[in-house]
Amino acid sequence: MSRIHEALKKAEQERAATQGGAPASFSNPVADTPVFREDSPAIATAVASSAAMPSPTIPAFASPFSLDTLLARCAQLEWKPDPATMLFSNGEDSVRGTEEFRTLRSRLYHTREKMPLKKVLVTSALPKEGKSFTSANLAQVLVRQHGRRALLIDADLRGPQLHHMLGTTSSPGLSSYLQGQNDEFSIMQRGPFENLFFIPAGPQAANPAELVGNGRLKMLLQRVEPLFDWIIIDSPPAVPVSDAGVLAKACDGVLMVVRSNATPFDMARKAREEFPDQVLVGVVLNGTRQDEMPYSRYYYGSYEKKGTAGQA
Repeated sequence: MSRIHEALKKAEQERAATQGGAPASFSNPVADTPVFREDSPAIATAVASSAAMPSPTIPAFASPFSLDTLLARCAQLEWKPDPATMLFSNGEDSVRGTEEFRTLRSRLYHTREKMPLKKVLVTSALPKEGKSFTSANLAQVLVRQHGRRALLIDADLRGPQLHHMLGTTSSPGLSSYLQGQNDEFSIMQRGPFENLFFIPAGPQAANPAELVGNGRLKMLLQRVEPLFDWIIIDSPPAVPVSDAGVLAKACDGVLMVVRSNATPFDMARKAREEFPDQVLVGVVLNGTRQDEMPYSRYYYGSYEKKGTAGQA
């Protein structure tokens, strides 16, 4: 019996003794968790007991695959990255915007010290705010650290953009797997970026909301998660459709992209309310002008010059 369970049982027995009646039965600390009022002494007792307990070790899922399996079965393709959106594609470290993504990477690692964080969902309130741009460049900057392996997944089955940015095929992909047509490795590909793997959205599906919620995505992540240091998932915007909320349940944290001088405040707040406090790990402010936030900004430097192509 756990210490929290013992504390709850003791507090409930004391309450029953003072108020009369038999104490509640605590046969299962998970299935039979009692409902307490805000002034219940059991809450304070349980919190005090749990504060002294060491943080539990979260068991890692064992993958049925090895790194050799990943490299042998994952298709090697010749990507043609879009230099306007893939900031790290030309190998230069001084391209405008790259330093901001390094800062974002650093902050995610700091967050990882406080909570389990490997599967990160990137979303926005509305379309064209920069979530796909953020997903693609975040995945790139993560694998620039030696030995770090990342999987980038395009889970926006309604308006996929990542395959355009990477300059690769969109099929087979996630929708193929969710419909049971392909296995994990037949939808996965890699290109010229060392240690960066990619699952495109796949063929257009008629029922994307039902597909992302059918349980197969969670199974996919559990099977391949041990092979990667990070998994970055690009989702549809959170306000117009329900997909992001469903996808977030399979992830460790959510990163929300807000476009400067574009995202309506009420829409940003509504999107924020889709995710619990402990799940939202950060907000990326995108599209700022250089004179607005000279030392702390995330933006589309190239997009501001070349129009709105790819602003997903």
